[in-house]
Amino acid sequence: MQSVIDVSALPKVENPGRICILKAKWYPDLVENMATACEEILVAAGYQDIEQHVLPGSLEIPLAARDLLARDTAKQIDAIVCLGIILKGDTIHFEMISYECMHGLAAVMHEFQRPVIVEILPVFEMQHAIDRASKDDKNKGIEAAAAAIEMVTWRRSLGY
Repeated sequence: MQSVIDVSALPKVENPGRICILKAKWYPDLVENMATACEEILVAAGYQDIEQHVLPGSLEIPLAARDLLARDTAKQIDAIVCLGIILKGDTIHFEMISYECMHGLAAVMHEFQRPVIVEILPVFEMQHAIDRASKDDKNKGIEAAAAAIEMVTWRRSLGY
């Protein structure tokens, strides 16, 4: 069952830094729907410096996240949001890409100690992706933005 995030309860971010949205190029209409919804919520929370990067696929997103954070020596990036869709096919490609992508992004988050929000959707049917990336209040881009905002706010409350 899909849930709806109450975006009116999200905090405003004090002195917002930069947010990077990494997007896989596959299924561009749906991924763009998620990116648009994500950016709208981030802007409402106070973010103005939002970069979007399109990458060849979901497998390349962990390296891109690492590259961005490695170059960010001033720690201006508050969070990275990763968006994509991995559709199950007839081979184990789906399982390999899904695992490596999630494992890689977790490693990046721990290495650089900054939130890496993952809404890369591993789905069995295209309808599952459509249901989660349509232009409505169940769009996973909204959840990604909410998670980024909540993590940034929480970490700042701890002094990070």
